[in-house]
Amino acid sequence: MAMNNASPRIRSFVIRAGRMGPGQHRALTEHGPRFLLPYTPGTCDLDAAFGRAAPHVLEIGFGMGDATAAIARVRPETDFIGIEVHPPGVGALLKRIGELDLTNLRLIQHDAVEVLDHMIAPDSLAGVHVFFPDPWHKKRHHKRRLMQPAFVRQLASRIAPGGYLHCATDWQPYAEQMLEVLSAEPLLRNSADGYAPRPDYRPLTKFEHRGLRLGHGVWDLIFNRPR
Repeated sequence: MAMNNASPRIRSFVIRAGRMGPGQHRALTEHGPRFLLPYTPGTCDLDAAFGRAAPHVLEIGFGMGDATAAIARVRPETDFIGIEVHPPGVGALLKRIGELDLTNLRLIQHDAVEVLDHMIAPDSLAGVHVFFPDPWHKKRHHKRRLMQPAFVRQLASRIAPGGYLHCATDWQPYAEQMLEVLSAEPLLRNSADGYAPRPDYRPLTKFEHRGLRLGHGVWDLIFNRPR
């Protein structure tokens, strides 16, 4: 039998073990049909998905979704698409959507690279959020970091002129790499002289609160795509 020697594509995430609680399972059943978009290999009509025409902001890796829900709540004029591969996080955010009666959130449980490749049209997003991606601390794992030149180029191509890319991390070496990679992308311009102040719409996470109490830093980077 012929062997396939092609190397698998490096992924920036690991599928972690995690059990969904009863509330998350119930939220998946009750809210999944409306708010969970299936992955498809064709461009998604985002206006049709939300039932209105509004700016669209994509969040990659929303974790358990607390910050995502908070942002959607304070920006009702904007529609948010959250991507997350871990089922407990998807269930938790669906639960928050039901509790807060949010209508401007849709979720996709799939690899962000493939979603960007196939579902998101070029020049279609008003913004992209990448908050606290896995820093992959060990040097031999740095190649797994999400914010690499090719991925940033792909992100930038999906952001419409006048849109923005907002990243945040609590790991300084990763912040430095992000600043270098984002600054080198021709489609993007830094909104600040280095790192940016945290915008009011991004809430402090519980881990961020704990880190700040311990004297740890958090770095926000906000780049714009010029018109």
